[in-house]
Amino acid sequence: MRAFIFPGQGSQSVGMGQALADASLAARHVFEEVDEALKQNLFRLMSQGPEEELRLTENAQPAIMAHSMAVLAMLEKEGNIRLTDAASFVAGHSLGEYSALAAADAFNLPTTAHLLKKRGQAMQAAVPVGEGGMAAILGLDFETVESIAQEAAENDICQAANDNAPGQVVISGSLAAIERAVALAKGKGARRAVMLDVSAPFHCSLMQPAADVMAKALQENRPRQPIVPVFANVSATAETDPTKIMNLLVEQVTGRVRWRESIAAMAAAGVEEFVEFGGKVLAPMIKRIAPDCKATSLIAPADIENFAASL
Repeated sequence: MRAFIFPGQGSQSVGMGQALADASLAARHVFEEVDEALKQNLFRLMSQGPEEELRLTENAQPAIMAHSMAVLAMLEKEGNIRLTDAASFVAGHSLGEYSALAAADAFNLPTTAHLLKKRGQAMQAAVPVGEGGMAAILGLDFETVESIAQEAAENDICQAANDNAPGQVVISGSLAAIERAVALAKGKGARRAVMLDVSAPFHCSLMQPAADVMAKALQENRPRQPIVPVFANVSATAETDPTKIMNLLVEQVTGRVRWRESIAAMAAAGVEEFVEFGGKVLAPMIKRIAPDCKATSLIAPADIENFAASL
């Protein structure tokens, strides 16, 4: 059994997608369709930069999705592989959940691009620059990090935002509270506790204004039933009901990404191989969560050709 998984923010880099566009008409069509939907030359930004503009949340989110979908398009068209034949589940990390839903035909490509552009803009606008922060806490279990976040919060916001893998938890909230949590984590034996270079405190209650924006946007662009079940970030369970998926996407803006639990649940359900589309961020996490499972990353045309040949 196999699951297709899709990366989140941080997996963008200048040059992304160029080799795919050169090798595959299907991939090139994905980039053209996203550009047309957004009325923006996003692919030029992806392939040529500048990096600081690509890193902006409102650009990075649709760019990462477009890259993932171009990989999938090449696999389906040139590799003659159907998602329903090759994967039992899909899942994505944070914005990657939208990529997963697009792959599973719950949203079409233009709608997914529009939703992610709006999501990026809303998340960036929710908290003034300099008031929020995020930090990675390495070497402590989730329960310990959660207790540190609660202790550090005081009268501010400090929450566990991403439960990525054993010993890898990201916290998010008010800048002062995150700084207090980093100091506490170091005192409690964290291997590393480092502030992250992010533009906003994602996946915490400070993002409520963005959640309100996405609630309206998703009501206007409701998902269809996916062709394979989608493991949702905030429930860590397989979902197929469109209304529930929509509600969970809204909740995801302020809620925790339960990635460790999602991967463990898929492995428990019989998944033996996880295939990451357009990044090399999630595969290392999987090796730590489910070491008996195979983790494959598809980025370059050769990766896609080799994977298709193996099926």
